[in-house]
Formats: sequence, C-alpha cells, structure tokens
Amino acid sequence: MANTPKPFAPFEWMIAWRYLRARRAEGGVSVMTVISLVGITLAVFALIVTLAVRSGFRAEFVDTILGSNAHVTVYNMGEVLDSGQIDRTIKDYTAMAERVSEVDGVIRVAPLVRAQAMANLRQSNSGIEIYGISAADLLTIPRIANPETSYGDITRFDQGIAIGSGVAHELGASVGDKIKIISPNGVKTAFGTSPRVNAYEVVYVFSAGRYDIDRTRTYLPIQDAQAFFNREGGATELEVMVEDPEAIDGLIPQIIAAAGDRALPFTWLEASGGFLRALEVEDNVMFVILSILVLIAAMNIVSGLIMLVKNKGRDIGILRTMGLSEGSVLRVFFICGAFTGIIGTALGVIFGCLFAIYIDPIFSTVNWLMGGGVWDPAIRGIYALPAELHFADVMSAVALSLGLSFIVTIFPARRAARMNPVEALRYE
Repeated sequence: MANTPKPFAPFEWMIAWRYLRARRAEGGVSVMTVISLVGITLAVFALIVTLAVRSGFRAEFVDTILGSNAHVTVYNMGEVLDSGQIDRTIKDYTAMAERVSEVDGVIRVAPLVRAQAMANLRQSNSGIEIYGISAADLLTIPRIANPETSYGDITRFDQGIAIGSGVAHELGASVGDKIKIISPNGVKTAFGTSPRVNAYEVVYVFSAGRYDIDRTRTYLPIQDAQAFFNREGGATELEVMVEDPEAIDGLIPQIIAAAGDRALPFTWLEASGGFLRALEVEDNVMFVILSILVLIAAMNIVSGLIMLVKNKGRDIGILRTMGLSEGSVLRVFFICGAFTGIIGTALGVIFGCLFAIYIDPIFSTVNWLMGGGVWDPAIRGIYALPAELHFADVMSAVALSLGLSFIVTIFPARRAARMNPVEALRYE
C-alpha cells in the first residue's frame, strides 16, 4: 500500500508558490493577488488605527475626568430654612471628611465651596465655576497641580486665584492680573441682596487637558470662597478620590455610612456614564463596520482564486491523473488564498501600528496642510487626537482578518478539489 503524504507536504507548498508567482501570460492571476493583498492590508490598517484611536479616546477622557474631578462627590440633603430656601451646607465638614478618609480604598477627601459666578477683566467677561479649596488639597489634584502646561506659582495660591487656561484666554488675563469676581447672591441689605464684587490676583494658570474644564474652572482659597459666597464655617460638598475609580460603586455604602444619614453621593460614573456608554456603542458600531470592510477585502481573495482555478483547470486534471488526491488539491489552493491573507494581515499590522505610534506628527502634518483648525477642542473636549495601542486590539484585528481570509478561501479551494479530471482534460 502506497504511503499517503502528510497534509501540507512540501510539494503542495511548491505548487501553490508557483501558482502565486505565475504571470498572467502563464495562466496566473498575479494582478488579482496584488489587489487582494492591498485590500486586506488597508482593511487591517484601518481596523487597527480605529481600535487604537478608540482606546486612546476613552483613556484620555477618563484620565482627564479622574485627574481633575472627584471620583465621588458627597452632598448633604437639603434643609428648608424659615425663608423657604433650601440649605445644603455641610457645617461639620472637617469631622465628616475625617470619617470618610478612614474608609478603606479612599485616598483623598477635600471639602469644597462650589458656586458659579462671573469673572471680569477690563472689557471681557466670562462665566466661571469657582471651587473653594485649601492649598494643601489643591496640590493633590493630579491634572491641576501637575497639568500639561501651567504658568505662575501654585505655592502662592493662598494669595490669589488659580484659573483655567480657557478662562485666561477668554478674559485676556495672565499671571499678575487682578480679575473681578461677581456673584449675584452677595450682600444682604435693607433694599434686598446686592451683587458682591471682589478682585483677586491671578497667581496660577493651568491647562487640565480638557476644554470644558479649562474653559470654566477656577480655584479660590476656601476661606475666601466661604466669605464671598456667605458660607462661613461650612462647605457645599466633599470631593472624594479612591484607589480604584472603576469599582467605585462597591465603596458607596461605606462612604454613606461614614458621612452620615444625610449624605448624598454622586459618582463620576453617574456624571459621565452617559458619555462613556455612548462612546462604547460607537466603538462597537465602528468595529462592526470595519469588520465588514475586512470581509469585503477578503472576498477579493475568492475572486482571484476562482480565476486561478479556471485558468489552472488543465493543470488540476493532469495532477489528479498523476495521483494527486482531492485533499492535496484543496490544500494547494487553500495555501494560495491563505498566503495572501497572511501577508496582507502582516503588512496591515505593521502599517497600522506605525501610524498609531506616530499619530501626533502625522496629524500635525495633516493639520498644517489643511491650514489648521482640523481639530476643534471646543467640540471634541480634548486638545489632540489620542491613540493607544493594546495587544488585545491588535490580536482581535489579526484574528478577524485571518479567520475571514481562511474561511472564504475554502469555497473556491473545494471547487478545485472536486473538479473532474476527465472534464478538465476533455478538450485539451
């Protein structure tokens, strides 16, 4: 009994290679092979770049959110005063902050006086959100104490006001200028409440990396904020940061127990959850759309293989009469298609990873060629196009491309294997 050759024997690879490099005049389809190769390369390139930008967007947004905002904000339930107003002031904020800071997983608690006001410098006005905070607590906010860019001296915070770069741009203010802060809820007189106006020296200008934060955020020493907003001896909220922000929901019961029965927590997931969910839906939709693009590119392999099978019908008939099995013929044409998918995937991974790594200079060049203004931070919230490569994302793109390439290759390969050698050689 003759020995049956093992699957993917050397002669099968040799035949497949001859078919792949055959010129069109020899019955090959090298042009179709090149088209298939380019299609797979571009599809995988687009998929990897999209996944990298998607990961970069989420990481950048979450980093700016967590680096400059509370992971949990603790408020007090409102108390109705005799005047009919609702008072949420936390009177014993020092004791409450100490209790909350003892909860396992909590790394920072800062009392705040938070309110809205208007800033004025010369003829310019800007709506701002003021955070009254101690100098020691301000130094523990990552994106404020160690921002992307900053001007002035944060150690002089007790002597003035710290403002976001967007506020500074809107007012035309710089370090050393004195800006007016105007609050409509000011001094109470016999004729009603008159606006309160105070001037503060700008000692520090920060850029947190998030447009909406830089555009409105300002920090005042907590004593000045308490006096300015009539909150003497009280705070409006506690700013809490934890070790693992993604698992914040598990700490909420402990934080409430430590803060007291009147405490109302509000987490960063509740504040930004809608945006993050929308981002996740968009990510999934983009992955599906680009997966279809990879499938379309993989279908070019089918077209090329069908033409190759048609052109090589005589060869298939001769090989079959020489004793080549259906399985060997199938594997020969499977290798032809799979080889195109593998090379195209490899090139797509290389180009996609390089593009994601060097996305900043590439995007800067595009922005320069377009005359600037391609990226508007007022719309997108961040100042640059981020990209973050993850091994899992690259592997998902590789698995999708190779899987589709291998699957679509099977059908024309089976057609070649089932070709009747008598019919193939009848008219030869």
